[in-house]
Amino acid sequence: MQNPKEIFSSDRLVLVDFFAEWCGPCKMMAPVLKELKEHYGDSIHIVKIDIDKTPNLNIAEHHKVQSIPTLILMKNNEVLWRNSGAMDADSLKKLIDSYI
Repeated sequence: MQNPKEIFSSDRLVLVDFFAEWCGPCKMMAPVLKELKEHYGDSIHIVKIDIDKTPNLNIAEHHKVQSIPTLILMKNNEVLWRNSGAMDADSLKKLIDSYI
């Protein structure tokens, strides 16, 4: 993974997925994120951050992640939207489209 500070400060939209391998709802998000990546291509950056990995725990704490999955939409290091819990692709597309 690239340096998170570089990714989060990108001038394109960044969708961050805080997850853990053992989390059932997190596993449900994998095909949704794949669909989003196929739909948007390089116009958005999708980042998955496993909160169980030591360096990532600091990032999760910084963003006050208390449950997973937590999705955060960012641009230029600014949080535009966040949600805890799994979501469907159509809802996420509508949300992302409102920021493009």
